[in-house]
Amino acid sequence: DTAIRLAAVPNVIGIKDATGDINRGSDLLLRAPKNFAVYSGDDPTAAALMLFGGKGCISITANLAPKLMHEMCAAAIAQDVKKAAELNFKLLPLHRAVLAEPNPIPAKWALQKMGKIPGGIRLPLVPMTDAAVGTVTAALDHAGIRF
Repeated sequence: DTAIRLAAVPNVIGIKDATGDINRGSDLLLRAPKNFAVYSGDDPTAAALMLFGGKGCISITANLAPKLMHEMCAAAIAQDVKKAAELNFKLLPLHRAVLAEPNPIPAKWALQKMGKIPGGIRLPLVPMTDAAVGTVTAALDHAGIRF
């Protein structure tokens, strides 16, 4: 209800819904003014929210798989359910793996392994556990990302 009241304020043009609750996101899309933008902030449910009318995604996964995330978002916004689902399933393990440890540790670890950033994880962040390394590595592999 608060978000809907805020949507009526002229300078408030949208919201990032990172709840992962597609019911809540759908309710926002139903009740908000048509010019009020709803963006997903939850990668695992982003395709569904965009298929329902969301305008895009503020993504963690996009740091590691920008092309695949762009393709998935474009397909969902274009209402290409088959392509959006195919890409979402390719990315789903990665959506989950980037949260295997506190954010942004898994993303920074993977970006360092991919050669995209030097140094990797530094204080105040702590190194990933061996279990999380295995989870992130397997998810990157599932998405076709090699390092």
